[in-house]
Amino acid sequence: MLFNLLLFKRLCTQLCFLGLLFLIFQSCRKIESNNKPFITSATENNTVRLDGPPNIVIVLGDDIGYEIPTIDGGSSYTTPNIDQLARDGIRFTQCYASALCSPSRVMLLTGKYNFRNYTKWGVLNRTNRTMGNMFKKGGYKTCYVGKWQLDGGDTSIRTFGFDNYSVWLPYYLKPEDAGGTRYKSAPIYQRGAFLPPEATKDKYSVDLFTDYALNFIRTNKQSPFLLYYSTPLCHVQFSPTPDDPQYATWDYTKSSKRFLPGMVKYMDKHLGILRDSLRSLGLENNTVFIFLGDNGTTKGVISTFNGQPVAGDKGATTTFGTHVPLIVTWPGHINAGGVTSQLVDLTDFLPTLSDITGVPVPGAFGIMDGKSFYPVLTGGNTSSRDYVFNHFQPLISPSNKIPVRYVQDSIYKLYDDERFYNMVLDIKELSPIREDSLTAGERAKKEYFEDILEVMHK
Repeated sequence: MLFNLLLFKRLCTQLCFLGLLFLIFQSCRKIESNNKPFITSATENNTVRLDGPPNIVIVLGDDIGYEIPTIDGGSSYTTPNIDQLARDGIRFTQCYASALCSPSRVMLLTGKYNFRNYTKWGVLNRTNRTMGNMFKKGGYKTCYVGKWQLDGGDTSIRTFGFDNYSVWLPYYLKPEDAGGTRYKSAPIYQRGAFLPPEATKDKYSVDLFTDYALNFIRTNKQSPFLLYYSTPLCHVQFSPTPDDPQYATWDYTKSSKRFLPGMVKYMDKHLGILRDSLRSLGLENNTVFIFLGDNGTTKGVISTFNGQPVAGDKGATTTFGTHVPLIVTWPGHINAGGVTSQLVDLTDFLPTLSDITGVPVPGAFGIMDGKSFYPVLTGGNTSSRDYVFNHFQPLISPSNKIPVRYVQDSIYKLYDDERFYNMVLDIKELSPIREDSLTAGERAKKEYFEDILEVMHK
């Protein structure tokens, strides 16, 4: 009896020891699993990628000049989500686009100045390659949402590397020829065909584009992705958004500037929706989020900027025609609340994104004009860019053979017709500096700009 009791105690001790070993083993397995690149929540199929190449989200505002966001000094509009984006990342005070959307978008997508590849308004020749091609070749899922206006429909969109898309104006047409408006009941093009009219009737295009973008993000949360969101806001026609009581009855062929503040607010709202979605999916910390404008604010729009009235100058190569907001966030990599005066132009994004992600620019892309500003994002050295160049010839035709070409930095600008301005003292470019009044420093700067203009040609 005593023997059996001792044997029972020994057996209990061994079982307890084995149980303890099992618990330790399971604990180690749990710790090991938490170090893997993916985690899974209690919800089935809610797996997200935590490391590896970062996702890229680009939101391109249409006709959003530098004076629009509150964080940049504007006070005519409400932009809490843009402002928060700046507080969470880095804000650039010296980013310059072209003066109109089509030339700007070609530069942004290809990393090249317009004299190399811009041939016609609203058309991107299919011999070009874009950041979409670069990221697709690098293993990314790619998506283009919003205003296309680069012609070619499904063939061009896929040729340029975007496998997923929901766009307005897929072909080279005047907007009034496209049927409907860019906002309410807009003709939306997906998978090589326009959606049936009943699918878009009385719906706001931005809502449909954002829904498509959110679905793309959710579907591809386990893979690195590029989302290029070219919002139609805030281009004319200035008109009510779904948050305005006039939405149901407004004639969208008409335009009224009184609706612009509401349109800016709606654009800002959808930027917040995108960020909230990334956050809720656990993707925010591994996503580079970029907001910028494509050119200056529409002519005739008066906004208050740093306490002074400013007139939008879209279409002109002045500061208020080309100066655009740029904000970049990447939690854990970019320090929050940064502000930089580093010069940036729209050719710089393709090489910068290559450096951020480690996805190489294919050699077949040829000459790249962009300068990477990746070091600026991470607090290192400045970019090698110390000037901005522009070759502006938006409507190439027999009657418009002479482009406007210029070089500038944050103070001085030289046109190839020898007009030389101090833009701090003469922001509207009304009085060129006379040759006989140049200081030694100004003369050296002008000669440097002349050398740049000399080599920037076909």
